[in-house]
Amino acid sequence: MSQSPDGHLLPPQMSAHRPTRRNTTGSARPFIPPPTAPQRMGTTRYSTQYGHEEGDPADDQLASDIQAAAEQIRQERLSKRAKQQQEAEAEAALTRAQTGKGKEDANGVLVGNLIGEDHVNYVMMYNMLTGLRIGVSRCQAKMKRPLTDEDFHGAHKYSFDIVGNELTPSAKYDFKFKDYASWVFRELREDYFQLDPADYLVSLTSKYILSELGSPGKSGSFFYFSRDYKFIIKTIRHSEAKFLLSILKLYHAHVKTNPHTLLSRFYGLHRVKLPRGRKIHFVVMNNLFPPHRDIHETYDLKGSTVGREYPEEKAKQNPHAVLKDINWIDRSKILELGPEKRAFLTEQLRRDAEFLKNIGVMDYSLLIGIHNLQRGNRDNVRRNTLKVFSPAIPMRRRHTQQNKGATSHEAAALRRVMREADPQSFGMKGAIKLPEQDTGDRQQFIFYQDEGGFQATGEQNEPQSNPGAIYYLGVIDILTPYNSLKKLEHLWKGAQHDRHKISPVPPTEYSDRFFSFMKAIMRGGEGGAKFKPS
Repeated sequence: MSQSPDGHLLPPQMSAHRPTRRNTTGSARPFIPPPTAPQRMGTTRYSTQYGHEEGDPADDQLASDIQAAAEQIRQERLSKRAKQQQEAEAEAALTRAQTGKGKEDANGVLVGNLIGEDHVNYVMMYNMLTGLRIGVSRCQAKMKRPLTDEDFHGAHKYSFDIVGNELTPSAKYDFKFKDYASWVFRELREDYFQLDPADYLVSLTSKYILSELGSPGKSGSFFYFSRDYKFIIKTIRHSEAKFLLSILKLYHAHVKTNPHTLLSRFYGLHRVKLPRGRKIHFVVMNNLFPPHRDIHETYDLKGSTVGREYPEEKAKQNPHAVLKDINWIDRSKILELGPEKRAFLTEQLRRDAEFLKNIGVMDYSLLIGIHNLQRGNRDNVRRNTLKVFSPAIPMRRRHTQQNKGATSHEAAALRRVMREADPQSFGMKGAIKLPEQDTGDRQQFIFYQDEGGFQATGEQNEPQSNPGAIYYLGVIDILTPYNSLKKLEHLWKGAQHDRHKISPVPPTEYSDRFFSFMKAIMRGGEGGAKFKPS
């Protein structure tokens, strides 16, 4: 801006050129050259401003250092890319080799269907046992203390991934694990069920016997067995898990006052959360059937006779099927027990049925497995139905959570090279063998004192061996309350059949009928024929 002679600023002069309208017709107009861009500050001015003249040695040294640092960075990047390429080639070669090995191993499987890493139940089984071992170990490592009310509702959560961290080791898959009421179940295992903590953990190792057996009931559950066949891992519904937690204090008190109870022995309640948010609850229980004896007949008895029959034609084709009440009655089966054992069994069934009535459940049953002493183990029932899994788990060092970002590439590489861990049939190299003798770890309980079971006796309480049998007994499926759905089922089936002989009846009636039926099918009882529908 210009100034007046007296030093005051003058307003800017208006241009004589009037602004033209926008040319929308394409007509020609005079070309106006663009304004000249301001000249960029030169090196001489820059150097002069900061006290250096052009050609100063300090500037030359700085430029040389910058160029050397840039070259070093380029070399490091090239070296890193070359290393990553070599690792990728090695992974690809290992993957091809592992894939070929998996195919060869698959050809050697002799028993059952091949279940590989991509099978959802295989992944779930692996996650269950991995989380269970860590959760139980953490609880066992702490000093024992008296239970509090909070212990019956407490829970601990763990997160597992391929890399691992300072809290959990590396795992083959990514999943989350929840351990419910760990202190309560620890006391049940050690004080009342008399399980050795070390033996319990050793049983749940990296080899698992897998037998996807459906529940004798209609729950749709399936079982996994521990490697020594002592423990069952059974999936349950979320509603059943909630119900077990709600009655856990009463269950604990019942077991405490009834150490010889026939009820399912719950050793733990857990949950696995799979990718995409799927949650699976499961319990660890005792396996009623022994690892050293074949079970030749199996019955699931409720005292209900409507719809409680397994077709005899199918039973002839599948002699190891789970039979039901009508089959027991039509085959004229009885529990061959002398006066002493009969009194023990009757009293314990009465106490257990009373407890189940008080907590408002129904639909439970007495599971009976019969081992024929004359047939022994010559049929090899166990060996023909079970398989062993031994997942190959890479040994990885643990990483802290702060390094999670740095190990993401390593985690991705590990996931790519994980291959199938194929099942092995018994008798193959590396497979474990089931024992042929009773381990004697349950002989302190009345109903497990005879080779892990309850041997048939005569009227003088003498053991019967020719013909003879050992009964393996237990009350199962005790987590079904008489809710609105069961009440509707009672009304629906009661309108079509005798409402006193159908399965869904109120807890009091169910308990009384259950106990009466079990008394009737023992030696000296009136038999189960009167329970059949007319």
